[in-house]
Amino acid sequence: MFDDMGPYLIFIPLLPLAASVIIAFLGPKVLRQHSHWPCIVGSVGACILAFFTLRSVGSLESGHLEMSYYKWIPAGPVQIDFGLQADGLTAIMLIVITFIGSLIAIYSAGYMHGDDGYPRFFAEISLFIFSMTGLVLANNFLLLCAFWEGVGLCSYLLIGFWFNKPSAAHAAQKAFLVTRLGDLGFFIAILLIWTRIDTLSYDAVFRSPEKLDSGFLTVVCLLLFCGAVGKSAQFPLHVWLPDAMEGPTPVSALIHAATMVTAGVYLVARCTPLFIQAPAAQVTVASIGGFTALLAALIALTQNDLKRVLAYSTISQLGYMFLALGCATLAGGSRNLMVLAVVASIFHLFTHGFFKALLFLAAGSVMHAMGNVIDMRRFSGLRRVLPTTHWTFLCGAAALAGVPLLAGFWSKDEILVSALGASAEGQRYRLVYAVLFVSGVVTAGLTAFYTFRAYFLTFWGEERIPHEAGHHAHESPPVMTVPLMILAAGALLVGFLNAEPFTHGLAHFLEEHTASLHGAEGEAVAASAKLVAMLGGTVFALGGILVAWWMYVREPGLAARLATSMQGFYQLSLNKFYFDEIYRYFIVQPLLGFAEFCRVFDLYVIDGLVDLTGQVPRLFGFLFRPMQNGLIQFYGLAMALGVAVFIAAMALQMIFGASW
Repeated sequence: MFDDMGPYLIFIPLLPLAASVIIAFLGPKVLRQHSHWPCIVGSVGACILAFFTLRSVGSLESGHLEMSYYKWIPAGPVQIDFGLQADGLTAIMLIVITFIGSLIAIYSAGYMHGDDGYPRFFAEISLFIFSMTGLVLANNFLLLCAFWEGVGLCSYLLIGFWFNKPSAAHAAQKAFLVTRLGDLGFFIAILLIWTRIDTLSYDAVFRSPEKLDSGFLTVVCLLLFCGAVGKSAQFPLHVWLPDAMEGPTPVSALIHAATMVTAGVYLVARCTPLFIQAPAAQVTVASIGGFTALLAALIALTQNDLKRVLAYSTISQLGYMFLALGCATLAGGSRNLMVLAVVASIFHLFTHGFFKALLFLAAGSVMHAMGNVIDMRRFSGLRRVLPTTHWTFLCGAAALAGVPLLAGFWSKDEILVSALGASAEGQRYRLVYAVLFVSGVVTAGLTAFYTFRAYFLTFWGEERIPHEAGHHAHESPPVMTVPLMILAAGALLVGFLNAEPFTHGLAHFLEEHTASLHGAEGEAVAASAKLVAMLGGTVFALGGILVAWWMYVREPGLAARLATSMQGFYQLSLNKFYFDEIYRYFIVQPLLGFAEFCRVFDLYVIDGLVDLTGQVPRLFGFLFRPMQNGLIQFYGLAMALGVAVFIAAMALQMIFGASW
């Protein structure tokens, strides 16, 4: 029945949309605490169709499905259809979105139980999944833009879910406004493409790079990347993502693992046929990604909020993905290297979705048991209190740290290989890619350190439970722990789907997408380079874990002594390198001051001038109103005075003559 998924693609986004509509209308009065069922059914149904799509794409010789449903904008030479497409890239994204989204929906049924906004939560979760599935299925830039906006709206609604809490409302506003800055570049890029090519269809745009000269194409790619920087929280627009932790923990898992932040990576990956023609744009993508990965890792070293550690980890891992995408360039790079770089990025996105969702949901399980306390300084030794959460968190932490044979090890290794390969083939940018490779290896060590720092602080040491948890802190219910176990299995095993010694399954599914990458075949990356990258990343990762164990288990007082001796760096890291303060003092406050000036100018100058046109006649009316008092004697006096003035004027005329 589903051998050809083309006609059924529309149902993948429609099922979550239908669930959202049902919950919105029936949830508050009818479904109430059962509002999770439509959300779960819709997301699981979409997940099943996503797996059929992956199978269908893999079995087709073209590796591509596309359906046009109707003419959306028939405007003369510009014809824009409402259509959906699926290739290997789309299918992999759909699996991440719907499978992880389904597990998060199931988990949320336990986590959000009893919340006053229970129906609203699941309506918004379903809408979020609808927007993200539509985004990756779109076959043109305009439809992508529409769903891109939907993703932004849903993130605003869910981050500010507890809108009565000022910090949540502020975080939602911050996320919306910061991502708007990046979106502006994205919108301008779409307009530039339209003006030059007269179409927004992916197929037509990606097959017409010759219509875009080198400089113009570089500008378009950089503007597209601006949108990705905002959505995927890359430097300098990374500041919104840590504050997004104000939303419910399942929202954090959904945003970080399956939806919003992956949209930027998907955009650049989808537009790879354009980016490879613009080496300057590609090296910018790689540089921003590598710098962001290192910066976020340095900040995560000292954070005390468990969810914020994971948030900065997400920013860092997204930086890795952009680093890989930026290694795919025609500036001296072979086609083999370009394919490796693109596959490495999507592979890491795929594995990251599993272990990052696991870590966030495990953090939510800790919060659930600790009375919503998430400060790691207030609890410890929880491995006996929360055994399932402990083991699943350990699986996710090991995968994130890049422990050999786990998911993160395979995907991060391919990214480092891509950077090392680009440093050998990148011609004029060779030195840049060499620096980025070293940065990536160092970041791998930092990642392992801060991840296991969080693990040891939470689950090892003397058992301490905050008073908010009461006297009966216990493991979360099965509705929350079963998704953790499924994700833990994924964190352990999904890396083998594209591990070089075993299989290249992911590369096979991305074959149609990477077929558009034209370049000299060249030789595959040397085995020695692969070995150097693997050993470098692995040694630094294991070293980071060992240092974390030494500082927080073997010698617990060592961390405090180091913080004292390195007070300058410690304060920089703890205060997130003061980015929020810099933006507040140099951007936000001047803008607010200018806005206040405009308000006062508008109120007292613009409105004052407008009001003056009405006040002047009123003033004259006030002055002359006493003359119209209805008293005959007053009118007679006025007439007499008028006659007297007239006679006086005539007399003066006669005395002084014409000269007067």
